[in-house]
Amino acid sequence: MLRKFFNLLVLVAGIVCGVSAQSKELPDFTELVEKQGPAVVNISTTQIFHHNNAHGYPNLPEDDPLLEFFRRFAPQMPNEQESHSLGSGFIISADGYVMTNAHVVDGAEKVIVRLTDKREFRAMVVGADRRTDVALLKIEATGLPKITMGDPNKLKVGEWVVAIGSPFGFDSSVTAGIVSAKGRSLPQDNFVPFIQTDAAINPGNSGGPLFNMNGEVVGINSQIYTRSGGSMGLSFAIPIDVATQVTEQLRSSGKVTRGRIGVTIQELTRELAESFGLSKPTGALISSVEKNGPADKAGIEASDVILKLNGQPVNNSSELPRMVAAIKPGSKVDIELWRKGESRHVSVVVAAIPEDGNLAQVVRKLAEDAGAMISRLGIAVSELTKEQLQELQINGGLLVEDVKGSAARAAGLRQGDVLIAIGNIQLHSLNQFNEILKQVPRGRNVALLVRRGDNALYVAIQLDEK
Repeated sequence: MLRKFFNLLVLVAGIVCGVSAQSKELPDFTELVEKQGPAVVNISTTQIFHHNNAHGYPNLPEDDPLLEFFRRFAPQMPNEQESHSLGSGFIISADGYVMTNAHVVDGAEKVIVRLTDKREFRAMVVGADRRTDVALLKIEATGLPKITMGDPNKLKVGEWVVAIGSPFGFDSSVTAGIVSAKGRSLPQDNFVPFIQTDAAINPGNSGGPLFNMNGEVVGINSQIYTRSGGSMGLSFAIPIDVATQVTEQLRSSGKVTRGRIGVTIQELTRELAESFGLSKPTGALISSVEKNGPADKAGIEASDVILKLNGQPVNNSSELPRMVAAIKPGSKVDIELWRKGESRHVSVVVAAIPEDGNLAQVVRKLAEDAGAMISRLGIAVSELTKEQLQELQINGGLLVEDVKGSAARAAGLRQGDVLIAIGNIQLHSLNQFNEILKQVPRGRNVALLVRRGDNALYVAIQLDEK
């Protein structure tokens, strides 16, 4: 009887273990690849570099004796040289529109799209947007396989994703991983909330699709972080909804227009939030306002914190450029901001970002008078001369002569910095600076608007408890 019970126990345990093992089985990507793989393409480009040497030799004057030497003994240099590169892309419509990265086709004089069935087509670049690194191509073909668009907003961190592309020229290579993070902001990429994955992405994968487990494209593989030149498990994809917004504009007009309101922003730290009377560090802190720009005309000032745009919360500063950029220039938007301990609403007419991207960010900071008490802020300051004010093109400010306190050094203050304001109060004299500091409770954070060169930034310094 005991033996029968033991055998039954072993049988039940085996069944439970089998079910558990089956439930933890790794996903099968074969069906996804079979269905979606044909819509992924290889892209090869050719660039032609022209040399300004008409005689085919190094640029030397006609009377240079070395020129005769090259003519006699050295092979003639070609006036043109070709450079080839590879990338990936995917078909978004059966009539031949292909999406890829802008850097894949940047400067290319010839673009060839090769399908998985080995057919090749000469592609026309409909348009490319460097700010988001998205490009739209067109090939003359019909009845092509196309991908299905997904919703990257429904992606969850930890979810499986699949990349298909041509790393190092190896066509139709499949790699898989998980979503490592969402909404990543990268330097110089203010308009893209990247999807971070650990799927193996290498040179040649650029422009290829990132699929979810439903076989829907949720992103375009665009960048990798690497120290070796190969995959290190840090890959970044452009969300497909961002890319679609771009390609729709490229398809209709060949270019992309974006909105701007003419402010410079910075991240709102907990210390800065406290100094401005906010309960939590939510929003985008304005460090400067472009003179005569949309925000300036609406009355927005440096030290204002933008909390909402058209009713949508601005959770952090990196969200604001993307939110404003998505608004059509000429539109009027409602901005909820925080100023001097209370929220208020202003209406701003959005302008267009210049196509060359060289925004003339005028350093116009509204600052308030504040003095330098070494015992509390750990800095020594002096008033600026009229000549210094004219040279800096500012109406007031205090020059940092020395930094002695650990809190000031930790905040990044340096000798030669110019203090423009405390909070939203412009600085004009030492006496004013000292009077303001006397009113600040001990142990509280003070927000200083600091100018260094042509840039200005708020820093938070905690006043000495003593």
